Amino acid sequence: MKKLFAALALPLIALAIAFTAPVSAQSSRDAVWIQIAARPSLREAENEARSYAARLPDVSGYALGGGWYGVVLGPYAREDAERVLQVYRAEGQIPRDSFIAFKRNLRSQFYPVAADATQPAEPAPAPAEPAVQEPEPQQQTALQSTLPDETPAQARRSESTLSRDARMQLQIALKAAGFYNSGIDGAFGRGTRASMSDWQAARGFEPTGVLTTAQRQVLMDEYNAPLISAGMARVEDAKAGIALQIPAGEVAFDRYESPFAHYTSKGDLGAQVLLISQPGDKRTLFGLYDILQTLEIVPLEGPRQRGSDSFTIEGRNNQIVSFTQASLKNGEVKGFTLIWPAGDEDRRTRVLAAMQASFTRLEGVLDPAAGGDAVQSVDLVSGLEIRKPKLSRSGFFVDGSGSVLTTSDVVAGCSRITLDHGYQAEVEANNTAEGIAILKPAEALAPAAVAGLSTASPRLQSEVAVSGFSYEGVLGAPSLTWGKIADVKSLDGNANIARLDLAAQPGDAGGPVLDATGAVLGMLLPRKTGGQQLPEGVSFAVNADAIRTALNAAGVTPAAQPVSSGSLPNAAMTRLASGMTVLVSCWE
Repeated sequence: MKKLFAALALPLIALAIAFTAPVSAQSSRDAVWIQIAARPSLREAENEARSYAARLPDVSGYALGGGWYGVVLGPYAREDAERVLQVYRAEGQIPRDSFIAFKRNLRSQFYPVAADATQPAEPAPAPAEPAVQEPEPQQQTALQSTLPDETPAQARRSESTLSRDARMQLQIALKAAGFYNSGIDGAFGRGTRASMSDWQAARGFEPTGVLTTAQRQVLMDEYNAPLISAGMARVEDAKAGIALQIPAGEVAFDRYESPFAHYTSKGDLGAQVLLISQPGDKRTLFGLYDILQTLEIVPLEGPRQRGSDSFTIEGRNNQIVSFTQASLKNGEVKGFTLIWPAGDEDRRTRVLAAMQASFTRLEGVLDPAAGGDAVQSVDLVSGLEIRKPKLSRSGFFVDGSGSVLTTSDVVAGCSRITLDHGYQAEVEANNTAEGIAILKPAEALAPAAVAGLSTASPRLQSEVAVSGFSYEGVLGAPSLTWGKIADVKSLDGNANIARLDLAAQPGDAGGPVLDATGAVLGMLLPRKTGGQQLPEGVSFAVNADAIRTALNAAGVTPAAQPVSSGSLPNAAMTRLASGMTVLVSCWE
């Protein structure tokens, strides 16, 4: 059966390798590797490298520093490495906790012996006096590895001194390595013993089912390799009043901008950490929960949970995964955010667990004025970018339940559509020929005003106004732009399109065109001129008759034209137009 599985697996692996050649020397500065093993002994690492090289291409070994030696695949371009990592993991060819490694993590090459000149190299140490020369870490490890290991009886005796937590950690490590699939209970029963035996056999040890002290260390070192590679270290931020383990090999303190202490990326990985610290109450906590979800670092997809005194937010897309936790205690809101690149889930999970387990509240809270002299921008909150839609245009309510009419352009290629940023909407109908889209909100809305479609033909040179979000929502409310009816048909004679003498902005497209009485004559269309260069102030609108036809076809009953009582004063026109106009946003 195993041979059959291997035969079936080969085509997938071959396919991945066929499209994944190692990077050239010219692009080696952008190269990455896949670290598949880390050993505290040079001999073990060499044996591991030979074992992998017998069945996988591009295997090499490098010193990692601190007496550790890594077995890696590569080098590859980043996108190729992620594809190889996915395939090899799926087929069980490499451990599940394998991860992307960078050039700066690799030192001298020990396998193959003839290292290529373009690969990372560690400078040779300066010679020392023979009388006081200390053995190099690899020499020390080699000497230690020649010492006799524990006998099974000695291993059982040393094992018996382990705490329940230490036993559970061994089961967790065996499970992470793919050898154990039962409950984590700290009881070494038949299943645990079998998994230990399988792990020993896979690592070249005698499969006794009882791990020696040295073997337990190797197992835990393997399990902790992702944390070692990220340089996990404890930091105490006295200003924020927080202590915890952070991936110090990937992030470094940058600045304070209340309520955040920013630890930005210092390597190629792109990881970030934010410490959250501010005085406040439940309103502060809940406000932070809402604000965080408007930021670019918190993608829309992912679980969120808010309790009475704490919350967690996870957001993920194809670039990053972010996790935030915060809680309120003694009038202080404290927590952290971890931002990690997508595609490195096993290592991210380990780093996050270490941060959560070590998170400690210290005395004090970040000064609310911290970072007050930082550069300000409407697109930033405490130095973090606000998430922005791909495109925003205008629309207007056409019935009492909140159906919205807008331009077809704004709904094209959207993964999500919102009304006024806060309400989800779906495309009910889209007449691209006329440029009309009809949106239905996910929940019924109660508009302040609904468009009343005009039943009369507009008069040439009569005054009109377009209500729209001219600057795509930056001003927070729609504005009116005044103009005139230049023609009741388009330049090519289309009777459903009116030409306006009106200087509109791109964000106004989709907004209602109103006459002096407040009746809606049409909807402003995007300025599309193809190869033509039209004069300034030329705009076009689809007329009320075409809108009424599109609404009826979609099963939406438009509101009746308001009874005319003459021209509306400017203030009344502004209230009416503002009540019916809505910001429509397209999100990727």
